[in-house]
Amino acid sequence: MLQARDCTSPASPYAAEPVKNKSWKKLKTMVHWSPFVVSFKKRYPWVQLAGHAGNFKAGDYGKILKKYCECEHQCLESLMKDSLLRPYVPGYYGVVDKDGDSYNQMDDLLSEFDSPSIMDCKMGVRTYLEEELTKAREKPKLRKDMYEKMIAVDPNAPTQEEHEQKAVLKPRYMQWRETLSSTATLGFRIEGIRKADGSCSTSFKKTRLKEEVMEALKDFVDSNRNILRNYLTRLKELRAALEGSEFFNTHEVVGSSLLFVHDKSELAKVWMIDFGKTVLLPDHGTLNHRVPWVEGNREDGYLWGMDNLINIISQMIEE
Repeated sequence: MLQARDCTSPASPYAAEPVKNKSWKKLKTMVHWSPFVVSFKKRYPWVQLAGHAGNFKAGDYGKILKKYCECEHQCLESLMKDSLLRPYVPGYYGVVDKDGDSYNQMDDLLSEFDSPSIMDCKMGVRTYLEEELTKAREKPKLRKDMYEKMIAVDPNAPTQEEHEQKAVLKPRYMQWRETLSSTATLGFRIEGIRKADGSCSTSFKKTRLKEEVMEALKDFVDSNRNILRNYLTRLKELRAALEGSEFFNTHEVVGSSLLFVHDKSELAKVWMIDFGKTVLLPDHGTLNHRVPWVEGNREDGYLWGMDNLINIISQMIEE
C-alpha cells in the first residue's frame, strides 16, 4: 500500500493463492508507484493486486503486513496522532516480526466491502522528491532503459541528440514522464481501476484532458450518481481535514494516492495511502499545497489536484 522511499524490494505482485482470471493478470503492472491490497471474503481470501514481491503478507483478519521501512513507520505513527486525518488513512498497529522480517501492520481498507470496485489516483504535480532530482543531477548518467521507455510511449519525445545517443539523463526522464498525464494538467492522475465485474484498466498514462478523466470516472461508478455524491462528500471532508492538519501543512507529500472504493450497496469511501515519500520539511517550514511547483519551493500541488478532482465530480453530478 505504501511506496517506501528507502526500501529496495523488487517489483512483482503477490497472491495468497493462484488466480486464473486473465483480467487479474493485467494488474501486474498496475499502480507501479502505489500498490494496493484487496481482500475478498469469497473467491479470493487475500490478493495483492500490484506491488513488490515479498513486501506484503496477510495479517490477522482485516489487517495486512508491509515490510518495514523507517520513513513509512514515522509517517504512520504521526498520522495516528492527527485527529483530523486519522479517519482518512489506514489504521496503523505498529511493527510486527514474521518469518524473520519486520513489517508495518495496518488495516486492509477493503475488508468491509463486498466485491468492491477500486480506483487509485496519484495526487500532486510530481511523483519524485526534490532530493531525488538533485541526486540524479549530481551524478549524471545516460540511461538507455529510460530512453527505451520514452520512445515506447512517444517516439518523438527524445531530442535529436538523445536519439543519436539512444539514451537520456534521469532528470530529463523524470520530468518528461510527469507531462504525459493529468498530473501536469490537473494535479492528479488515475493510476488504475479494477471494477467489481473483474474488468481492469491501467491505460491512463496519456490521459490528460478533463473530459477524458470524466469518462473514466463515469465508467468507474457505472454512471451511478449516488456513488459520486458519496465520494464527493468524503473528498470535501478530507480536504477540510487536510487544510487544518499540522502534519499535512509541514510535510512534502509526494507519490501519495487516494484510494477510492465502492460496492453495489453504494457504500463509497476514499482514503489517503502511500506515505513512503512524505517527508517533514526542514526548519519548521510549511507548504501551501496549491502554489505551482518551482524547483526549490518543494510545493507538491496536492490540494490543487484535490480541488480539480472535487470540481470534476461536482460537474458530473450536476450534469
